[in-house]
Amino acid sequence: MRASFLFGEVLTGLRRNITMTIAMILTTAISLGLFGGGLLVVQMANKTQQIFLDRVEVQIFLTDDISTSDPQCTSDICASLRSDLESTPSVVSVQYLNRDDAVADATERVFRDQPELASLVSPDSFPASFKVKLSDPERFGVIEDQFGLRPGVQSVLNQRDLVDRLFSVLAGVRNAAFAVAVVQAIAAVLLIANMVQIAAFTRRTEVGIMRLVGASRWYTQLPFLLEAVVASLIGAALAIAGLFTAKVGFVDSVLGDLYQANILARITTSDVLLVSPVLLVVGVGMATVTSYVTLRLYVRH
Repeated sequence: MRASFLFGEVLTGLRRNITMTIAMILTTAISLGLFGGGLLVVQMANKTQQIFLDRVEVQIFLTDDISTSDPQCTSDICASLRSDLESTPSVVSVQYLNRDDAVADATERVFRDQPELASLVSPDSFPASFKVKLSDPERFGVIEDQFGLRPGVQSVLNQRDLVDRLFSVLAGVRNAAFAVAVVQAIAAVLLIANMVQIAAFTRRTEVGIMRLVGASRWYTQLPFLLEAVVASLIGAALAIAGLFTAKVGFVDSVLGDLYQANILARITTSDVLLVSPVLLVVGVGMATVTSYVTLRLYVRH
C-alpha cells in the first residue's frame, strides 16, 4: 500500500510540474552528456598516448664532420657512440642513418604526398643520426644526459615532446567539456531545488493532513525526493543514449580516417558502456543530495 501510494505521488508530482520536469530532465541530460563526453576524451587520450609512446624514438644527430666523412659509422667516435647506445639499459634498438638514408626516409615517409618538396631534399639537408628505440620513453633524460655532450653529437631530439604537445590540445578539449558540464550541472541543481520547493508548496495541504494523522516527516518528503531522482534517471538515460548516438552518427564518421591511420585511439562501445554507470550514479547522487538539502532547509512540514 505504501509503495503504491509513493509511486502514485511521484507520478502526480511529475505530471503536475511537467514543464519544470522537462526542463530539469533536459538540463540534467546535457550536463551529464558533456561530463560523459569529457570522460570519453580522457579515455581516448590515454589510449592514444600509449599508441604514440610505443612509437616514440630518441634521435641523436651527429655533427657535420662525422656526417660527411663517416657514412658507414666506422670511425672511433661514431662506432663508440653506437656501441655505448646499444649497451645502455632500456634501449631496445639503435638504427644508424647516414645522410643518404636520411634523405630516403624524408622523401618516402615525411614528404611522401608532397613530391614538390621531396625534390628539394638533398643529402646536405640532413645530418647523420642514430634512431634509438626505448622500452621506457621516460628514460629519455638518461640518453640526453649521457650522450648529449659526447664528441660528435650535435643535438638530441625526443619525440616525446611532440606527443606531449598533442595531448595538451586533447587536455584542453577535455577541460572545456568539463567546464561547460559544471555550468550545466549548476543549472540542473537549481532546477531540482526549485522543482522540489514548488512541488512541496502545491501539496502543502496534503502533507499537513498526512502529518496530522501520524505520518513521519521523512515519509511525507520522500515523494518529492523520488520525483527528482526519477527525473535525473531519465536525464541520465537520455545522456547515455546521446553518447551512443553521437559515437555512431558523428564521431566514427568524422574521425574514421584518423582511426584507420592509427593516429587516434578509437572510442568504442565498451568505452561508452564503461562511462554509463558513472553518469547514472552522478545523476542520482546530484538529485538526491540537492533534494534532501532543499527539503531540510526550505520545507518545514
